[in-house]
Amino acid sequence: MEIAVLGTGMVGHALAGKLVALGHEVTMGSRESGNPKGVQWAEQAGPLGHAGSFAEACSRASLVINATPGTVSLAVLAEAGADNLNGKVLLDVSNPLDGSKGFPPSLTVCNTDSIAETIQRSYPKARVVKSLNTVSAPVMVDPGRLPTPHDIFMAGNDADAKSTVSALLQEFAWEPGHIRDLGGLDAARGMEMWLPLWLRIFMQQPQGKMFNISIVSE
Repeated sequence: MEIAVLGTGMVGHALAGKLVALGHEVTMGSRESGNPKGVQWAEQAGPLGHAGSFAEACSRASLVINATPGTVSLAVLAEAGADNLNGKVLLDVSNPLDGSKGFPPSLTVCNTDSIAETIQRSYPKARVVKSLNTVSAPVMVDPGRLPTPHDIFMAGNDADAKSTVSALLQEFAWEPGHIRDLGGLDAARGMEMWLPLWLRIFMQQPQGKMFNISIVSE
């Protein structure tokens, strides 16, 4: 599968690297086609790794992953261009975190809306699925690094798009029974609002220690 990973940060690198290792052809998108981080990643990734602008990355991809901060995601997707997003599955991994007033950051949108829904309204012909935003980058692509089964969430309005994302999550080794489909894209509100609690837990962890949540029922 040809996949665009938008963003050259830690999340973008983790996802792009794992996807190449799984045999996918990946273009890391950034604001400029010659972005040093993107070019360096592509050189290290081998023949399946490429670098380009946001528009270039999306134009050749059948699946687009938004791995940019939620505060800039709309601007990034505008640079990618609606024509390069129409009809495609858009996996939104972003969180609308505003750190301008210090740490921990606050949410720029919550309760009655989400960044995922905002993206869907802005690009109605894209098929937006929210997932992977509730865990750290290393856990996204390697859930087995935690000792017991744990859960990942997914939300979206398009059943086929969610099937595509579920299959990708399973390639990452997420167990089907622990991929929790929460329903329509409005469920992204809760997924994004988990981040303030996630950050508080993160602040109490020893440095480098990974964690996640698991749904336990009788």
